[in-house]
Amino acid sequence: MPDVVSIGEMLVDFTAVENENGEIFYKQNPGGAPANVAVMVSKLGVSSGFIGKLGRDMFGLYLKETLEKEGVDTKGVILDSDYSTTLAFVRKNGEERDFVFYRKSSADLNLNFSEVKKNLVDECRLLHFGSLLLTAEPSKSAVINTVEYAKQQGKIITYDPNWREQLWDSKEDAVKTMRSVLRYVDIIKVSELELQIVTECTNLLPGIAELLKTGVKVVCVTQGAKDCVIATKRGIERFPTFKAETVDTLGAGDSFFGAFISRLVLTGKTPDELEMSDLRDFAIYANACGALSSEKVGAIPAMPSHDEIMALIAREKKPEDGEKNFKQM
Repeated sequence: MPDVVSIGEMLVDFTAVENENGEIFYKQNPGGAPANVAVMVSKLGVSSGFIGKLGRDMFGLYLKETLEKEGVDTKGVILDSDYSTTLAFVRKNGEERDFVFYRKSSADLNLNFSEVKKNLVDECRLLHFGSLLLTAEPSKSAVINTVEYAKQQGKIITYDPNWREQLWDSKEDAVKTMRSVLRYVDIIKVSELELQIVTECTNLLPGIAELLKTGVKVVCVTQGAKDCVIATKRGIERFPTFKAETVDTLGAGDSFFGAFISRLVLTGKTPDELEMSDLRDFAIYANACGALSSEKVGAIPAMPSHDEIMALIAREKKPEDGEKNFKQM
C-alpha cells in the first residue's frame, strides 16, 4: 500500500505553445494539483496513490495510464462512462496564467464518499488534498469525509488551497469552505495570495499566525521566483529559491510540495517531531525541485528526478549549508 495518498482532481492541461510562425497550438499534458503531488512523490522514491474519478473517455484513459507509468497506485481511480474528464486550457498572460476550465458534469465533481477506497487511507501515512473538489457536491462531501476519516486514523494531513476564482460561486463561499477544513490540516502550502484569501490577512506574518492558531503545524508560503517561507510555532525562516531559466511555472508549486512531502515521509517523523533543521532541509530540496520544474512545459512532464535536484543543490550549495541528508531511500 502507498505511504502517501492524494485525493482530488486529475485533468488534462492543454498548454498554449507558439510556433515560429506565431501560430498558437495547445499541447496535451496530464495535470491536476493532487495528482501532480502524487506523481512527484513517486518520482522521488516514496510510494504514492491517487483517489479520484475520471471519465471513461480518451482523456480519462490517458490520465490513468500516466499515473501507472509514473508508478502511482491507481486502485483508487474510478473510470465512469456517465461523465467526462475535466479539461483545462492554459495560456500565459504576462507573468500570470489564464485558465479556462471545461468541467460541467465532470467526473471528478461526481466522486462519492461511498466510492472512496478507504483501505488506501487505512494503510497510508499521509493524506494530501486540495480545494477544487470542494466547489460542488457530491465531491465536496467525499473529500471532507475522507479527510476526517484519515484524521481519525491518525494520518498526517497536507493541504493546498490552490485558488482558482472562476471555479467558485463566490469569493465568500470559497473563503468559508477553504477555511472549514483547516481544523484537519497538519501542513499547508499557500501562495501569498492564497494566504490572504484563506486568512483574510493582508500581511504575511499575521496570516501565518492565523493559520498556526487553527492548529496547522507547518505553514509553507511559496513566493514564486523569490523564495519560500516555512513557519511553525517554534519559529519562522525564509529560504531563497534557486536560479532557473523559467519556461512554464504550471505545476511548479505542486512539484515543490511533492518534494517537501517526500522528505517528510522519509524521515519517519510526525509534524510535531520536526525540528527547524529538518524543515530547512525539506525547503532547500523542495525549492530546487520547484525551480527545475519551471524550466520545462507542463506539470508532470516537467518534474525532475532526485539526481537532478541534488545536482542543482550541489551547484549552488554555500559552505555554511554543510552536508545534507538528501539520500534517495
